[in-house]
Amino acid sequence: MTQEDQQTAGLLARNLLCHVTGKTNEQILTDRQMYAGEQTCNEMAALVSRVLAGEPLAYVLGQWEFYGMTLQVTPDVLIPRDDTCAVTALAIKQALFLGEAPRVLDLCTGSGCIGLAIASRVKDARVTCADISKEAMKVAKANITAQKLSARVSCVQADALSEPATFLGKFDLIISNPPYVTTREMRELPDSVKKYEPHLALHGGTDGLDFYRAISANYRKALKPGGYLCFEFGMGQGDAVCGILEENGYTILERSRDYNDIERAVIARYDRKD
Repeated sequence: MTQEDQQTAGLLARNLLCHVTGKTNEQILTDRQMYAGEQTCNEMAALVSRVLAGEPLAYVLGQWEFYGMTLQVTPDVLIPRDDTCAVTALAIKQALFLGEAPRVLDLCTGSGCIGLAIASRVKDARVTCADISKEAMKVAKANITAQKLSARVSCVQADALSEPATFLGKFDLIISNPPYVTTREMRELPDSVKKYEPHLALHGGTDGLDFYRAISANYRKALKPGGYLCFEFGMGQGDAVCGILEENGYTILERSRDYNDIERAVIARYDRKD
């Protein structure tokens, strides 16, 4: 085992031990000479077995950090990733200049991570988190409650591939991290993703662009005049996604990259003439 592997294993063990004991990492390091009881050892052994079997740590812990929030995650939702910070930051930057009490739709919300990050940073934003999965909605609702944002964040069921229901109303900003994995890529995903994360939230059709076509066309009617649409996309999909947006009457405003310098997000304006 290399030194890097040892460090990774040590970090993993501390995360599991914090989860089992309810102590912080600092408390664990301070109390590292203390005796661990039989129950703690048994619980640790069970969790380690799940990790060794390939289950993602986030699902083992039942929670994950995103944008300064600890969010509940289950196999019914994707694990929030650092990649998604790019589209989140792009949306927050725009939302801060949308005027008073902007309405924001987080479409394909999953755990609610993007919508909740926006609501936590834009203090008067009214955010609607929408997903087709009832199971995902349960997770999002739990996170809304846990983050104490129920007064400004709601959760509804909606199909991103269909036209929006009229009851949704009009939004200043729609943001979406939709499924964008191609059919071929689905077969090549690592087991930690393929076996555990929801395929409903991953597969974006043969070329991975089905949701971008549908949302760009159908959800124009859910935007206020001059409203904004913000997308996350997969590696190498930027030009295709921007092309779809332009074909549907949007003006590309900015494209941004993630922490690994991979282009990952775009924001566009729809200048509809009513």
